[in-house]
Amino acid sequence: MALHPDIAAFIATLPPSDHSGVDKDAWRSGEEGRVPAVEDRTPQLAEVRDETVATDQGEVPVRIYTPTAQDTYGVLVYFHGGAFFSGSLDTHDQVARLLAEQSNYKVVSVGYRRAPEHAYPAGLTDCYAVVRWVEDNGEALNWNQQQLALAGDSSGANFVAAVTAMAHDDGFDAITHQVLMYPSVDLDFDAQRYASLVENATGYGLETEGLLPHNQFYLDSGADPADPLVSPIKRQDLTGLPKALIITAQYDPLRDEGEAYGARLQEAGVETTVIRWDGANHGFMQNFAWIPEMRQAYETVGKFLNN
Repeated sequence: MALHPDIAAFIATLPPSDHSGVDKDAWRSGEEGRVPAVEDRTPQLAEVRDETVATDQGEVPVRIYTPTAQDTYGVLVYFHGGAFFSGSLDTHDQVARLLAEQSNYKVVSVGYRRAPEHAYPAGLTDCYAVVRWVEDNGEALNWNQQQLALAGDSSGANFVAAVTAMAHDDGFDAITHQVLMYPSVDLDFDAQRYASLVENATGYGLETEGLLPHNQFYLDSGADPADPLVSPIKRQDLTGLPKALIITAQYDPLRDEGEAYGARLQEAGVETTVIRWDGANHGFMQNFAWIPEMRQAYETVGKFLNN
């Protein structure tokens, strides 16, 4: 299938990049500048509130989305993408809202510390701490004690894979589902490692030559691509992890590593569904949810979480 025409039309408006480097402050400012006013954010939910989670490493801001009024909920902890240096509770607000709407879970979105101001593993530590906080505060969150899911997109999906591994190694078995949306799970950016890095190298938004410059802030902060907590696909033993849904995009340089990780989970006996979203590019669930064919991915996530 060809790239969706609405996505193609948008990409055609983007200026060419020489991949010479990333101005993190300008990048962050540009993202935040596109965030809608609070009153214009959709979908509307029963409640959206900000809170601060106290952890051993300090306070972590979270945003809690309650889809409808009811007695108890499954809880989904969401880690936003942004190559570990960008993205925020605001830039990914609609993703969290749609996850809540389509799953009917209460969603806890994590405003973790970002590179380079905070060295590895600060952001990962924050994400794991919030997951443990959810279990410790289940009564206050009206958690149903049955469904505790993690979800993330791109680098946020990297954190999902790493946190589920950390939880497993700690004997923490409350996590029931993991959702990885176009995941970045291998930070070894050798372009020959996966065919999609070559096939989708240019012309689809995220470009292969841009991967290293965007992730360099994280790598320079102490994240070692050989470490399985940095490149989860390098973990030797994937047995015992929670069941997984992996959504990849047809026109994404990261497509094949996400699908390879899904295959490894399946080989390890983890119940895993891998879906390649045709006509889509990297970031489609954040950037193009207004397109009906792209928005359907959230329905797929909702069905998985309630299975």
